[in-house]
Amino acid sequence: SLPAKLINGGIAGLIGVTCVFPIDLAKTRLQNQQNGQRMYSSLSDCLIKTIRSEGYFGMYRGAAVNLTLVTPEKAIKLAANDFFRHHLSKDGKKLTLLREMLAGCGAGTCQVIVTTPMEMLKIQLQDAGRIEAQRKLMAAQAQLSSSPAAAAAAAAEPAVERRPTATQITKELLRSKGIAGLYKGLGATLLRDVPFSIVYFPLFANLNKLGQKDPNVKAPFYVSFLSGCVAGSTAAVAVNPCDVIKTRLQSLQRGVNEDTYSGILDCTKKIWQREGPTAFFKGAYCRALVIAPLFGIAQVVYFVGIAEFLLDLLPKRRA
Repeated sequence: SLPAKLINGGIAGLIGVTCVFPIDLAKTRLQNQQNGQRMYSSLSDCLIKTIRSEGYFGMYRGAAVNLTLVTPEKAIKLAANDFFRHHLSKDGKKLTLLREMLAGCGAGTCQVIVTTPMEMLKIQLQDAGRIEAQRKLMAAQAQLSSSPAAAAAAAAEPAVERRPTATQITKELLRSKGIAGLYKGLGATLLRDVPFSIVYFPLFANLNKLGQKDPNVKAPFYVSFLSGCVAGSTAAVAVNPCDVIKTRLQSLQRGVNEDTYSGILDCTKKIWQREGPTAFFKGAYCRALVIAPLFGIAQVVYFVGIAEFLLDLLPKRRA
């Protein structure tokens, strides 16, 4: 039933996000840093520096927004794909690859209603630590070059952290730009999520079928998990250039000497000219590490069902 699908999709999203959010934070920070003052050299370097400067929970900045909105997002995505697959099938026959891709396209289009504002708020919170760390480093370098004594005095002063909350950002965007402020980067989000779903859902469905001994019997949960991981990571890397553009466009705060962008074409042109084509794959391995378990878990919980999934993990007892 639709309510069961929505509940399973929501639970799947909550479990997945909790497991992989620190990697997602590192992905955002790696994608946002431009040539010039680079704070992080790799995923591990980003996580280590984040823990040192912001503590363990610094890796979960923005998680509250993600956890709040990931339930409707994943529920809409998975349920919409089922809806379109059902209506595109003819008399219960197997869908052609083209129809599977069309169903995925419909699912990706529907989910941006929730995805865009969720990503917009999450990115501001995730990247705030990078901006603050860069600001402190630049200030310390400037003081050191002018006066070592002044630099030592500044280091002794208590640091004032600038940590915006999701509520503050939302109120400011609604006040200054209205509801459109929360949907900044909508076009880039569509550019990422629609191709992702076109690749992901058909690939998952066909990989999952390989583990079915009978067409009328569900595949084992580990097959659904592995199929979700492979399909998710493949689709994630394929659309990573679009994800880099989306992340840059949705970032409201910029670091020192970092570019601003007026739209998708302007962003693409500046990244290509100033950072080279490899910049479009910044954070690609992080995104693959995020999406693989996220969608693996999502598909297990969604397709097997949370009750059946729990029963599979527990030893069966005879009455």
